[in-house]
Amino acid sequence: MAKPDWEAIESAYRAGLLSLREIASQHSISEGAIRKRAKRDDWSRDLAAKVRERADDLVRKAEVRKQVRSEVTFTERVLVEATAEVIATVRMAQRGDIKRAREITNALFDELGAQCADVEALHKLGDLLIEPDDNGRDKLNEIYRAIIGMPERVKAVKALSEALRNLIGLERQAYGLDTEVAPTTGDDSKEKNINDLARRVAFVFTQSMKESSGT
Repeated sequence: MAKPDWEAIESAYRAGLLSLREIASQHSISEGAIRKRAKRDDWSRDLAAKVRERADDLVRKAEVRKQVRSEVTFTERVLVEATAEVIATVRMAQRGDIKRAREITNALFDELGAQCADVEALHKLGDLLIEPDDNGRDKLNEIYRAIIGMPERVKAVKALSEALRNLIGLERQAYGLDTEVAPTTGDDSKEKNINDLARRVAFVFTQSMKESSGT
């Protein structure tokens, strides 16, 4: 017969988790031999409580880890939903701003088209509005003539075309039609101040008037 592994038997005995019958069966010896050896070497089964305490501690830690993982998953889901809702709100607002800016731009194009359709009538109107000052000069009429002149009309077309091009790019980006939108003004930022763009388009003729008058 093989010599019993008394070191392993002692460890199992002191752990206190297995009965003497189970330990004896595993090592193919009698219960009496184990009792005799335990009495001789003063073995004690005082580790059983410590083992159970450690096992309970491991179970608690496992439960805590499970709960933490569950809470983290819940927090991430809430964060994703909240962030997505904010982004969706912003994108919908941007789409509305872009739509309004395009409507303004198109209205200005219509106004410019009507102006170009009958330039002669505009000149006749200017003739009717002439009110020279004491020096024989009518500054207001000069500004009017400059605005309806060819250079200013071409300038207005360029400004409106640039605005429309920017708006189309913003619109395609807002609706996800392009994965990448090339910058049109040197600014590669995705965030555009649409309201400022709309105001610039809306007041293009006023700006032209100021530039022509030298103010």
